[in-house]
Parts: sequence; structure tokens; C-alpha cells
Amino acid sequence: MGALTQQGYRPRVVDARLEKLLHAFGAVEIVGPKWCGKTWTALAHAASADRLDDAATYAAAQTDPNLVLAGEEPHLVDEWQEVPAVWDASRRHVDDNANRKGQLILTGSSRPKDTDLIHHSGTGRIARLHMLPMSLAESGDSTGEVSLKGLFDGEFKPARRNTSVADVARWCCRGGWPSSVGMDDEFALETPSDYIRSVLETSVPRLGLNPEIMRSLMKALAVNVAQSPSYETLAGDMAYGDESRTPSIPTVKRYMEELGRLYLVHDLSGWEPPLRSKARVRTKPKRYLADPSLAAALVGAAPSVLERDTQTLGNLFETLVVRDLCVYMSGMSGAGNRISYYRDEKGLEVDIILELSDGRWAAVEVKLSDLKATDANAAKLLAFKDKICGNAMSQVRQPEFMAFVVGRGEIAYQREDGIFVLPIATLGA
Repeated sequence: MGALTQQGYRPRVVDARLEKLLHAFGAVEIVGPKWCGKTWTALAHAASADRLDDAATYAAAQTDPNLVLAGEEPHLVDEWQEVPAVWDASRRHVDDNANRKGQLILTGSSRPKDTDLIHHSGTGRIARLHMLPMSLAESGDSTGEVSLKGLFDGEFKPARRNTSVADVARWCCRGGWPSSVGMDDEFALETPSDYIRSVLETSVPRLGLNPEIMRSLMKALAVNVAQSPSYETLAGDMAYGDESRTPSIPTVKRYMEELGRLYLVHDLSGWEPPLRSKARVRTKPKRYLADPSLAAALVGAAPSVLERDTQTLGNLFETLVVRDLCVYMSGMSGAGNRISYYRDEKGLEVDIILELSDGRWAAVEVKLSDLKATDANAAKLLAFKDKICGNAMSQVRQPEFMAFVVGRGEIAYQREDGIFVLPIATLGA
């Protein structure tokens, strides 16, 4: 780590990936929701920095964006989207220095509003790295003994970590916010609510949007988290039963787009091999918030309440699993790595499909408890594999692995049918 590394910095899964990208590109952009740790991670790899949340630095960048690009390399420009002209200036800066690798690190907590001011994509000069709030392995709540990369490479050793439904409820309500690590629940549980307040009182008005409409949309997403609600469903839930308050579909779409600009929503698209299948387009996306704690705070769910409402907890836990798997995959090589889900016309469904850019893939079912890793549920996974891979003419490769990722559990092991049972608190990159 560099001289700018902040005291108390906890290593992140993307550290190694960021270092690799700095050796391959002239600049790297780190994007993700506010408070997820982008700045500290960037500082750990930077030799100098300019931060556009500083009034004087912001004024200088508006006068001439090149003024915030000078410094010992890699040079960090934090929250570059505050002055969109910085993007084109960064691309030119990289070009003017013969595309020398590792010149700049840019961080952004939202996509710039004035995209018309950006004329170049940055392709070939500026790589992108997406960060999320901390996974359980990064926060220290998972041992990380079972490596996701290892599973893809055929490497696995049983591991033990005893966890309860109460643990899952705590993790979902605390969230993966770096500022909450090591903090007592009494205080950590305040962070998600304060995050939502900050978004509604600061970020949303700056986008020219109505905070109350955004609050109702975020709450509708929280109620439907880990499901596939249509825009019509979201609009109906935003009205709270009062048809006169139902927003128009264009309004819902616009506000959803703005949540995307803030990196607060994550959609899983449908999966069906081969790559050109229309199912990837026609299947409605499953919608998730960036962290389960946001959904928990929006519906007012405390850990003690969730322990009794296992249906809601199950959806929040699936959000947590999606977050963690996204984090673990972000550290793996390949720009085309993606996460999706499977649902066919007969109702056969698999919660998560992990797909690497080299063509390898895996299937994951999410269960709140290892007691649900039953033969009947295993049969559904095996039926899915048989449907996808059973026809030799389809030439679909076998999955590298199939697994139940569970909340409550004790042992990570492999069943006789080859399916893994993996407590989330044993999983890591």
C-alpha cells in the first residue's frame, strides 16, 4: 500500500484487481455507491490526490480541469463527476503522455448529470472497476476459507463456521458499510437510515428530482427486493393503495434510471445459453438494492423483527448473497464476468448463475438455512443441469459447480450428488 493509505484501512477484494488494471491502462475509474470505501481504496494505491469535494479544488477544476490532473502517479481525482469536463481532460492527459500505464485513478459516486459535456468514452485509456459495500469476508464476518475462485478451479476443502438466523438478521440490518466495522449494533444500525436520509436530502435534489417520489420508489423496491416487479407493480406500490397518487410509468422509469446513476440498484437479467438467446432480453430482471441494509431500513425491519419474519429475511439474505458474490467476482480476471438468474416457461428457477468471461459458469441456490439443502431442492438443481446440458447437440459445457449458499449453517461440505452446501460465513474471494 502507498503513502496515502488511511490508518485503519481494511484490504478490499478489488485491491489486486485495481493494481492489475493500473498496470494495463493509463487510468482506472472506480465507481460505486457513496460510503462504500472507494476513496480509501483509491488512496491506498495513489501517490497524490485532488478531491473535488473541496471547494478550492472544485473551483480550480471548473476553471481548467487539467489543474487537478497533475501530481505524482498514480494521481487520484476523487468525485470527478462533480466537474464532467475532467473526463475528457483525463483521456487527453493519458494520450499526451503516450498512454503510459497507471497515470490516474478517478472515483465517482454517481454518473455525471451533464453527460452532454463528455465527448469520448475513454475506451482503451480508462478502465472501470465497480465497488460495492463490504462483503462478509472483507468485514471479518466470514472466514473466507471457501474461495469462489477456488470452486471454479476445482479446489475445495470443508470448512466450519457455526452461524444462526440471528446472525443473518444482524448482517442484513448492519450492512457492509466500512464505517460500521467494529461498531456495536446499537450504533451500526443507524448508518443505513442516515445513508437514505443523505441520498434523499442531498443527492436527489441535486438531480432535480422530488425526494418524496424517490422515497416511495425506494420503499417499493425494498418491498419487492429479490423479485421481478414490473414498472406497473412498482407504481402501484408507490401509491400506498391510493390510485390518485399512482405515478406514471415514464416517471417510474426516470427515477429508476437516476437510482442507477447513484449505483444504488442492481438488476439480475435472465440467463439462457447460448449467448444469443432472446431469453436474456425477454426475462424480467430481478431487482436488488446495493446493500440489504438499505432495504431493511426502508421497511423498518430490525434484527429482532426479521428473526420472526423469515420470508422477508430470506429476500434480504438473497440480496446479501448477491452483493457478496458480486464483490468476490469483481476480483477475478475478465471484463465479461456477470451474474444473472434462470427461469424457464415451466417455472424451473435457479436463483443465481455465475458466468465468467472464459465461458465457465456455476449455478447457486440461496437458502436461509442449511436445513433447506434437501434432496428435493437438490433435485431441482440437477433437473436444471440436465435440461441445460443434457442435449449433446446444444454443446453447453457442464457447470464448474452447483451449490446451496446458506445463512444458518455450520459446515461447508459437498453432498454425494456433487452439490456444495456453503454457509455464507465460510465464503470468500
